[in-house]
Amino acid sequence: MRSLALGATLVATTTLTPLAALAGTEIQFWHAFTGRLGELVAEQVETFNESQSDYTVNATHKGNYSETLNAGIAAFRAGEQPHILMVFEVGTATMMGAQGAIRPVYEVMAGDEFDPDAYIGAVKGYYTTTDGQMLSLPFNSSTPVLWVNRDALEGAGIDPDTDLSTWQNVDAVLDQLAEAGHDCPLTTAWQSWIHLENLSAYHDVPFATKGNGFAGLDTELAFNGSVQVQHISAMGEWAAEGKFIYAGRRNEGGANFRAGECALFTESSAGYAGIKSEAQFEFDVRPLPYWDGVEGAPQNTIIGGASLWVMEGHEPAEYEAAGAFLNFLSSPEIQAKWHQDTGYLPITTAAGELTREQGFYDENPGTDVAVKQMTTNSPTANSKGLRLGSFDQIRGIIDEELEAVWSGDKDAQAALDSAVERGNQLLRRFERASN
Repeated sequence: MRSLALGATLVATTTLTPLAALAGTEIQFWHAFTGRLGELVAEQVETFNESQSDYTVNATHKGNYSETLNAGIAAFRAGEQPHILMVFEVGTATMMGAQGAIRPVYEVMAGDEFDPDAYIGAVKGYYTTTDGQMLSLPFNSSTPVLWVNRDALEGAGIDPDTDLSTWQNVDAVLDQLAEAGHDCPLTTAWQSWIHLENLSAYHDVPFATKGNGFAGLDTELAFNGSVQVQHISAMGEWAAEGKFIYAGRRNEGGANFRAGECALFTESSAGYAGIKSEAQFEFDVRPLPYWDGVEGAPQNTIIGGASLWVMEGHEPAEYEAAGAFLNFLSSPEIQAKWHQDTGYLPITTAAGELTREQGFYDENPGTDVAVKQMTTNSPTANSKGLRLGSFDQIRGIIDEELEAVWSGDKDAQAALDSAVERGNQLLRRFERASN
C-alpha cells in the first residue's frame, strides 16, 4: 500500500454537473457484507439517504474481507478509489502504512458531532495512533465469547448453569461430556484470533513486542510464552482425546454448533444473529474462559471485525458527505439498532446505554456479555489490540502450526516457536518495505 500510495497519481473525481449537484453530493462505500449483514448495511445506507437531501451514499459489495481490501488497492492505483472502504482489522497496519492513500477519520469527522471520547476505549484503541487520534471508524466490532448448548449439558447429566468461567472448569465439563458419549464437546471458530490473540490479551501477556506493534514496526512476535503454550498444550490434549473437534480455520464450526452437534463453542459475539435464528435448542452466551492462576486474568479481550477508512483523492464536498455519513453511523440510535440486530459491539458508550434502557439485555440474556468483557477493565499495552504488518499471512502460518498440534504432529512449544520464527520473517519484510 505504501508503494502504491507514493507511486500513484491521484485522480480527483469528476466535478459534479449542475444537474447532479441538485441530487446531492454522491460518495461510494465499498464493503464486504452479504446475506443478512448485507441487508442491514443496505438499510443503514437507505436510512441515511432518506434522512437528508444533501448527500447520497452508494454502497457496493466487493467480495470477502481480503477481496474488498485488494479491490480498494487496485482502485487506488487506477485513481478510481471509493470514498469509504471497509477493511478488516488485520489490514490496519497496511492501511496505516499507506501514506497518501488514506485520510484520517478524525479529520473527516471533525465538527460538533464528533467526540472521540464517546467511543468505547477498547474498540477505539485498535484504530488510533499512539497519541489517541482515530484513523478509521470502528464499524463491525466483535469479541470472542463462549456459546453453550444447554440441552447438550443437560443430556449429559451436567447442570446447564455450571460455572464455565475458567478453562479448568471447562476441562472438567469436557471430561463429563466425553464420558457421556458426546461426539463434539468443544469446537471453535477463528482459532488464531480466539486462542492466541485474545488469549494473550485476556491474560495480559504480549502477543508481540513493542505494545503488540503499536509502538513500532520493529516489533517481534512473542506468542510462544508460557501462558500460550499452556493453553495450546491443553487444547492439543483435548483434540487427542476427542474432546475438542477442529472444524476449520474460519467459522466452519459454527454450522456444527447451530445444528446442535457441539456442546461448547468459542466464537465471535456476532454469532448471535445466526445462532438465535437457527438453533433448535436452549443456548447461553458466557464470557470467554480464562486460566485461573494467571496474574492479571481476566483482563479484557480484543476486537475483530472491520473498520471504515476514508480514501484520499476526492473533493472537499465529498469529504463533507463522508463525514456526515460516518457521524450518522456513530449516532446512538443507529449504533444501538446495529448492535441489537447483529451481536456486534456498540462502538459508543451511549449506544450501549440506550440498548440497556430499551430493555434489550433483559429480554435477551447474555447479549451484554461481550460489552462487559471489553469494558470492565481499561486496556493495557498487551490488551489494546494488535498492529502487525502482513498479519493476514501470519495468521495463515499460525493456522498451519496449530493444525499440526491438533493432529498430534507437533507439541505446542515447537509449533508456536516455529510460527513465531516464520512470522517474524514476514514482519521484517514489511518493516523494510515501509521504510
